[in-house]
Amino acid sequence: MNKIGDLDVFPLCLGGNVFGWTAGKERSFEILDAYAGAGGNFIDTSDSYMAAAPGNRGGESETIIGEWTEARGNRDDIVIATKVGKHPERTGLAPGNIKAAADDSLRRLRTDRIDLYYTHFDDPSVPVGEIMTAMDELVTAGKVRQIAVSNIELDRLEASLEFSEREGTARYVAIQPHYNLVSRDTYEGPRRDIAERHGLAALPYYALASGFLTGKYRPGSDVDSVRAGKAARHLETERGRNVLAALDIVAEEQGVAVATVALAWLAAQPTVAAPIASARTLDQLPPLIEVTRTNLSGAQLERLTEASA
Repeated sequence: MNKIGDLDVFPLCLGGNVFGWTAGKERSFEILDAYAGAGGNFIDTSDSYMAAAPGNRGGESETIIGEWTEARGNRDDIVIATKVGKHPERTGLAPGNIKAAADDSLRRLRTDRIDLYYTHFDDPSVPVGEIMTAMDELVTAGKVRQIAVSNIELDRLEASLEFSEREGTARYVAIQPHYNLVSRDTYEGPRRDIAERHGLAALPYYALASGFLTGKYRPGSDVDSVRAGKAARHLETERGRNVLAALDIVAEEQGVAVATVALAWLAAQPTVAAPIASARTLDQLPPLIEVTRTNLSGAQLERLTEASA
């Protein structure tokens, strides 16, 4: 287990963005059961998942997770992370909206507390002090255990952390950046420097680049996935092709799947506590879990780092 604030988490976070979208309730339960059965305890979702899917309103993923923990009686064993700011009916980070959205999430999750609560996207119209105070009040009320941040500009991130330190409010303990072998520039550099300086754990999303880093996207391949277009675009770049070639070599050396190697590289990077990856079918889950048992050599890490430069 790894530490995020006072939370003990499995080193692979299961993404809930497919629940209620490409995985219905029954299949989601199967995936959640298999993840927990492998020792997993850390689930990531959002109040907005998956509002974009036809017929959805937002909150479907939270609802499925809440029904699952209630059915299994395992809520105390599971660390649930969710987010505020993007639900169609609860957009933005005005203090009143944050509090109302938290209550909505608690009802859908069928729980009395959110273990890790993120601001999903920043709201520049709201002063950081108001956002941090609202989050602090949720922590004080016992509705939230720890708070975190995802998509935010550097100056606003610094200001948020400085406000918490100055005013003694709850502070961010984690950051969720877009980060993987073919998308390094968004996190490495000033953003990671801030995380290191303030002790923030990184929990990267798009850890497998919408499926590209599973290795199933190859020239001439036809993949049945709603994310196929987004993933396959990496084949058009030299970096993408170089990364695939390096992943193939290391995967063969390790005797594991390409996806496992991609996640293992990410897990080995400074500040990273647990990559986030989702599975829409049961057979997609084992290569993700395998990352918790995979240690890449220095030479293998260097090969992947150089290929993705």
